[in-house]
Amino acid sequence: WDAIIRERLGSRIGRNLTISMEETLGRTLLEEHSTISTAESCTSGLVGKLLTNVSGSSEYYMGGVISYSNDVKHRVLGVPQDMLDAYGAVSEQVAKAMAEGARTVGQTTYAVSTTGIAGPGGGTREKPVGLVWFGVAGPYGTVAHKANLIGNREDIRQSAAELALYYVYTYITEKGK
Repeated sequence: WDAIIRERLGSRIGRNLTISMEETLGRTLLEEHSTISTAESCTSGLVGKLLTNVSGSSEYYMGGVISYSNDVKHRVLGVPQDMLDAYGAVSEQVAKAMAEGARTVGQTTYAVSTTGIAGPGGGTREKPVGLVWFGVAGPYGTVAHKANLIGNREDIRQSAAELALYYVYTYITEKGK
């Protein structure tokens, strides 16, 4: 399968498929002498777990905030209350503010955030189950990514955690995208 995927995607693949994303990101952070922190809502620590699956990750992973409640998003991460009120926790604006807050709290080079609706309840027409926003903050500014994930609660959370690492890796290697 690896050969078929490489043939079809070419250089867009971005990494060796035999190395996990957490290992790939870890190597990249080590090579850069960079650090990372996390702010997680819907993933409840899964991004941090993936990062710490790698031996030696204490060299680059400084820690994270599980900000499941809006109160913690506001008090600990510094997300403005008026932003939470205007856009809701699951929004581009809040994902960016969470990442910026995590970067400040962790005093890290990079930070990533996740905020979404893992289900099975809680979704609306405008914000359905599976909607996840990601924020990545770093020296190239702050960006957000949106994903509409499928599956049960655990599938959505696991996919979101894996995507969070991918978005950080892309941000680093593409200088802020």
